[in-house]
This record gives sequence, C-alpha cells and structure tokens, in this order.
Amino acid sequence: MSPSPPALASRPVGKEHSPLRDKVAGEIRAAIQAGVFKPGDRLVEDRLAEQFGVSRNPVREAIRTLASEALIEVTARRGAVVASLSPQEAEELLEVRATLEGANARLAARRRDPKTIDQLKEILARGSSAIEAKRVDELAALNDAFHTHLAQAGCNRVLVDLMKTLRDRSGPLFRGIGLEFATESWAEHASILRAVIAGDAELASLLAYRHVLNAGTRRPPEEAG
Repeated sequence: MSPSPPALASRPVGKEHSPLRDKVAGEIRAAIQAGVFKPGDRLVEDRLAEQFGVSRNPVREAIRTLASEALIEVTARRGAVVASLSPQEAEELLEVRATLEGANARLAARRRDPKTIDQLKEILARGSSAIEAKRVDELAALNDAFHTHLAQAGCNRVLVDLMKTLRDRSGPLFRGIGLEFATESWAEHASILRAVIAGDAELASLLAYRHVLNAGTRRPPEEAG
C-alpha cells in the first residue's frame, strides 16, 4: 500500500517561482530523508501532483531527477519506488562517503574560512544544547547542517556536489539512531571542527573519515541489514 503524500508542502508548489521540477524533487527528497517515504514505497504521480498543486509533468520530471540520483528506482512493473540499499551497497556507499568527507575536511583545515567556521561553531552549539535537553528530533536537521557547512568549508564545488549526493543517498541509513549514539556522533563533530580550526589538515581528514565509518556501525539493526 502506498503511503499518503507527505505534509511537507503547506502551499501549492505550483505557485513557486523556482522550476517546478526542482521544487517537487526537493519535496520528495525531503520526504525520503525524513522517512515519510520508505524503501520500497511506490510514488504515485497522480497523488503527488494533487498534493503539490501541479500537473503530472513536473512530478514525472522530478521522479526522473531523483532516479538519476539513485534515490528512486523506476521499473515497468511497479513504476517509481523509493530505492533500497543492500547491506553491501550500503557498505560501499559509506566507504566512498568517508573517503570524500576526509578529503574535504583536509581542504577545510587548510583554508579555514572564518565565516563558515563561525557557522559551524553555532551549529555545534545548537546540537550540544539539543542533546543536553534530549531533543533528539532536532538532531537530524542539525547534523545535515553541520555536514553541509563543513562541505562548504572545503571551498571545492565539485566535492560539495558529490558529497550532497552521497549524503542524500546515505541519510536514510541513520534514521532512528538514539541519544547515546547521537551524543557520540556530536562529540566527533566537535573533534573534527577543532582540528579544522587548528589547521591540522591530516587530523581533520582522519577524524572525518572515521566519523562516517563509525556512524555506519551505529545504524539501527533494521538499517544495518
């Protein structure tokens, strides 16, 4: 049974000025990341078009976009479904992401952009406050913000784009991680940022690489395969 469309768009996206394909793709991508759409769920064009207040064409184009990102699989029998990762595929994905995160952290430590570092400090502080208050529901967005800004700190647009694609694909693997593991992960964020601020490129790279692999070991059993 297909899930109900996500309640992410409080207004018809057909009234937005950005390309409809991109807007709809963003809404569906966010729903996948949030677990509204789970691996194997069917994405029905008519329902999505009605939810977002658009015709079927931008929905169809959005599905093609997400299929090119490997977030959606399109088959003749079932149509569009949210992609699933086998344990081996998940392992390989995390290996590549860890390598790129390490390379980016090395660049971030060499370049040490003051504005981005200040933003990372703020995100880190907000995450620490959320953990202290046990507001685990806030950590997914803050985690994404930390990694997004860390990618920007490397000042390499190719890496930024590649890492975003990998974060989008691997993000659903980490849903449901509890407070204990989130606390460990946030402590690792702090260590990475300290190395970046200190300009220790090799340490920052090593910590970022290990952080992704460590996160893989913290996945809930159903996500870890």
